[in-house]
Amino acid sequence: MMHIKVKAKDVRFTIPIPYTILNILSSILSSKFIQQNANKWTKEHFERKKLDFTFPLIDKKMLKPIIKELKNYKGIVLVDVKAKDGTEVKIRL
Repeated sequence: MMHIKVKAKDVRFTIPIPYTILNILSSILSSKFIQQNANKWTKEHFERKKLDFTFPLIDKKMLKPIIKELKNYKGIVLVDVKAKDGTEVKIRL
């Protein structure tokens, strides 16, 4: 299970994300519909900012073993960020 912890001045919360949810999200993000329309949805914003960027194709078969392998590294911290204003974000497996 992945744990996302956020601490701000007045707010502190933890979001547990089971690996089954990660598998579902990877299936949704790698779907043909999302991949085909991601560039269409962001095209106008990128043109205003004068950016030349296209979202790379994500292969579902490549993501499944990565998520499966994450289960072997319980307790490892993936992200640990502290801002100057005291806000903290920590993502741990």
